[in-house]
Amino acid sequence: MGFKKMARQKYPPRLWSLVGYPRCGKSTFASRMHGPMVVVDADHRFGEVLHLASDEVFELSETRSDNVDPNQITRLLNQNMPGSGVKTIVVDSLTAIITPLVVQAMVDHDAGRERNLSAAFRTKALAMRQIQDAVTRWGSDVLWIYHLQDARDSRAKEITRSTISQTELARLARSINVQLEVELDEKNNRRGVRVVWARRGRSGMTLWDDTDSWEGMPEKIEAAIYDGLTADEQDRIEKSTPDYFETPNDALAWAMDQGAFTSLAKAKKAYETCKQDTEPKNAREMAQFWVESVQGILLAQGSVRDKVSDAPDEGEDDGEQEAPVAKKGKAAEEAPEQEEEDCPF
Repeated sequence: MGFKKMARQKYPPRLWSLVGYPRCGKSTFASRMHGPMVVVDADHRFGEVLHLASDEVFELSETRSDNVDPNQITRLLNQNMPGSGVKTIVVDSLTAIITPLVVQAMVDHDAGRERNLSAAFRTKALAMRQIQDAVTRWGSDVLWIYHLQDARDSRAKEITRSTISQTELARLARSINVQLEVELDEKNNRRGVRVVWARRGRSGMTLWDDTDSWEGMPEKIEAAIYDGLTADEQDRIEKSTPDYFETPNDALAWAMDQGAFTSLAKAKKAYETCKQDTEPKNAREMAQFWVESVQGILLAQGSVRDKVSDAPDEGEDDGEQEAPVAKKGKAAEEAPEQEEEDCPF
């Protein structure tokens, strides 16, 4: 069989993640993705929205436990994806797959079965890598769903936190090109999707659902992110600025490399001030605020030159394909890699 000529696509593939509180409509949104689709139904609730799908929906397995077992997920996808015609794989949700592994690691640590907490989290880390490889290898669209939860920080202040750790989100960032978050507007009794980040397009806007069932929303999101941008503009967005830092030390090292500070102590002080002033909800928001703060400092110094992207304002966030940002500089070298369950920003 001869090779088939590649056709230019209007939009990049939908390699998306979607986060929101439980019962805010994430599964309903998933039902509006391209079909046919296969659903890793780890939350065991996709059947409630099955009637909304416009094409065929396949279940990973009739055995519920298979949907939360990384080994079974891998085996079943490898067995059934070839020749299936599936256009979208939905993982609903990562929270239900990863959280039990986190709990087990903490139980083992507390019981003394595993003294090193980082070693206890090794199973979780391997599971995340295994699932990513199993899901992304087919070239289909992918929607990764995970949950938000309310929590309190060390000072008992109420915060909103992802149920997936910063470490896992950093790994997931390598496999997605758009991050979405469900927003609830209780005052106006409506919900929408905020484009938190897009690798090659605009971000920061919220698109409101006027159908009460997300009908046509994926298409609206694509148009808002990409329409009107040339290939050169999308390239500039992709190469513009980091959208994520794996650790605070990475953020400090990046700022030092930009020439914004003459000492690490000054950078640390500015970072803490930025964090206190902006009160970010997650690590990606902190990265956005930090990048803006550093660029403001560079502008004031008159030393930005070509470090500030000339891409459109709506789409200035993004990072590298292989990793959100490389560890550079002395600050990063001194920071040991570790698994973190509470996102320190």
